[in-house]
Amino acid sequence: MAHRPDTDQEAAEQLWRRLEDTRAGMLFVDDSAQHPQPMTHFADPESGAIWFITSADTDLVAAVGLGAEATFVYQSQKGDYHASIKGPLVVSESAEKLDSLWSAPVAEWFEKGREDPKVTLLQLTPREAGVWASESNSILVGLKLLTAAMSEDGTAPDVGVHRVINFRDVA
Repeated sequence: MAHRPDTDQEAAEQLWRRLEDTRAGMLFVDDSAQHPQPMTHFADPESGAIWFITSADTDLVAAVGLGAEATFVYQSQKGDYHASIKGPLVVSESAEKLDSLWSAPVAEWFEKGREDPKVTLLQLTPREAGVWASESNSILVGLKLLTAAMSEDGTAPDVGVHRVINFRDVA
């Protein structure tokens, strides 16, 4: 089961840790015709950013333009933690950051490796996130649902917690 954060600060810290557990999610530009795209992310809690490396010729980069509002949706491998992260998404020109994130698996996506002119670094700065921490054991969830259904007081099953984090409040 995912830890149930008691405060927004705990929830934000948990989110940054969880983003390290699974390196993929779905990224999309809000109010665009672009479909959410699977993307590998690089969480950087020190800078308060989530980074993505992609190609300049993608519809994602075209939708970002000079900057846009975006949403990144994340789910843990166990299915016990989900997040929807919103904030500004921009193309970054930081060669230093790109170098720090670059790896052999990333290079495989680009014909000319790190020197490929299509290499594009995107920076998402989380402004707000909805997070859900829940039970990962499907049998336990089923038992809690069954117990709640048999309850005469109409109590909802306690299978998790939902929080909305405003990153300006937890900085």
